[in-house]
Amino acid sequence: MQKDLFMLTENQISSKVIGAAIEVHKQLGPGLLESAYEYCLAHELESLGFTVERQVALPIIYKGIKLDAGYRIDLLINQKLIIEIKSIEALAPIHTAQLLTYLKLKDLKLGLLINFNSVVVKGGIKRIINGYL
Repeated sequence: MQKDLFMLTENQISSKVIGAAIEVHKQLGPGLLESAYEYCLAHELESLGFTVERQVALPIIYKGIKLDAGYRIDLLINQKLIIEIKSIEALAPIHTAQLLTYLKLKDLKLGLLINFNSVVVKGGIKRIINGYL
């Protein structure tokens, strides 16, 4: 099954991730720390067979030198999709910019910004595309 999951496109993966995020939100509700949602979403996705990496270091390249600037990807799914988790009152443009920067640094096409502090989590999900899919 896991091999099949690696053949999925970014859009197909994001669809499964959104379903998993809805399940996590249904179980936990809003109001917890980001780390709680991160752990639970990672568990949910791993149980579906996805390869999930948590808190992935993301160095920047400055004048040809790799620098660890402290950036961390919350979740990286199958080396194709970045998930940035929030638990805040409302998403702001800076959160979109943050995820777009991560996508550019990692040279990936699609990311999901998920705000679990929503009455309905689906309303707190934003797809960010780097370039085109």
